[in-house]
Amino acid sequence: MEKVVERFLKYVKLDTKANPQSETCPSTNNQYTFGEGLVEELKDIGLIDAAIDENGYVMATLPANTEEHKPIIGFIAHMDTSPDMSGENVKPQLIENYNGGDILLNKDQNITLSPSDFPDLSNYIGETIITTDGTTLLGADNKAGIAEIITAIEFLIQNPELKHGTIKIAFTPDEEIGRGADFFDVKKFGAQYGYTVDGGPIGELEYETFNAAGCKIKVQGRNVHPGSAKNKMINSMLIAMELNASLPANERPEYTENYEGFFHLVSINGDVEETSLEYIIRDHSRELFEKKKKIIEEAVAFLNLKYGEGTIVLQLKDQYYNMKEKIVPFMEIVDKAGLAMEAVGVTPLITPVRGGTDGARLSYMGLPCPNIFTGGHNFHGKYEYIPVNSMKKAVEVIVKIATE
Repeated sequence: MEKVVERFLKYVKLDTKANPQSETCPSTNNQYTFGEGLVEELKDIGLIDAAIDENGYVMATLPANTEEHKPIIGFIAHMDTSPDMSGENVKPQLIENYNGGDILLNKDQNITLSPSDFPDLSNYIGETIITTDGTTLLGADNKAGIAEIITAIEFLIQNPELKHGTIKIAFTPDEEIGRGADFFDVKKFGAQYGYTVDGGPIGELEYETFNAAGCKIKVQGRNVHPGSAKNKMINSMLIAMELNASLPANERPEYTENYEGFFHLVSINGDVEETSLEYIIRDHSRELFEKKKKIIEEAVAFLNLKYGEGTIVLQLKDQYYNMKEKIVPFMEIVDKAGLAMEAVGVTPLITPVRGGTDGARLSYMGLPCPNIFTGGHNFHGKYEYIPVNSMKKAVEVIVKIATE
């Protein structure tokens, strides 16, 4: 089981941050480089068919070692890390026998990981925790999932008395920018169902995601010298602020939880002449999701009526849908994961994903795909951490699912 930590610490040192501005797949060369390394590692542990395709998708097969009929199961994780924060020169820190107090991540910058800010830390007193050094993200999302899957497969290979059916493995690029399933060949993969190992804290078991849309808005203004601007200047930044103010203030991420959806202003960049905004729109309810899209469309229409047609240009695109619709008919695969967790001493925590996974789109592509925990916390930022015991338990859960 120490192998899972060894692998994880090796993986996080390669920067595989996705680039949403790129039109290639994968969006960054380092993802392909990482994938090539994973192929060699999979071959080294005995998966002779391991390969990477031209789009950076890694796939491999562990053949069945029993004549008993078992379903073909897939385990999937993504290779990229979030563009929200740097993943370059990651310096993981191992905090052994955590005492329950503040963890000083970076002395020079006075960055502290504190249970007063992140109460879940108190659940891991006495355990070993892997943290950042406060200057980058950690990369547990989703390199922990990759390390856990490979370690579980290696364990199965080394313990042939554990009988299992055919197991499929896939590592995908660009999940963090919503493209992880763009070129995923479900037929080639050949699994009857799968599990993304891309969840958070220990015990998470998820089969509901948001419905998701992305929204790009351009506001066209007119810049005139402020000394002679009366009845001439149109300040695009102020119109952008007016647009944002017209959206429900209580439906922002910082005010929502559980099944509550939101409008999230991801970026804004502008001057008097032109301002660009990007939003993501999320809701578990398809009905409320459609209403949210309608709200932003009506806000744009109203402001175009007020300031002139074409002042605001809206691009609105659906990204993925709640995978619950596709998984509920196969709830036995969720139950199977829950029983596997209980068998290794983990209490299943069935919660809705307040985000998305590759599994959301894969489920709509014909591969029902619930999500199970990696053990990580505070993804996408400098306060990210993962307890070692949670990683080991994830390995045990994968093994148990594979052998039941």
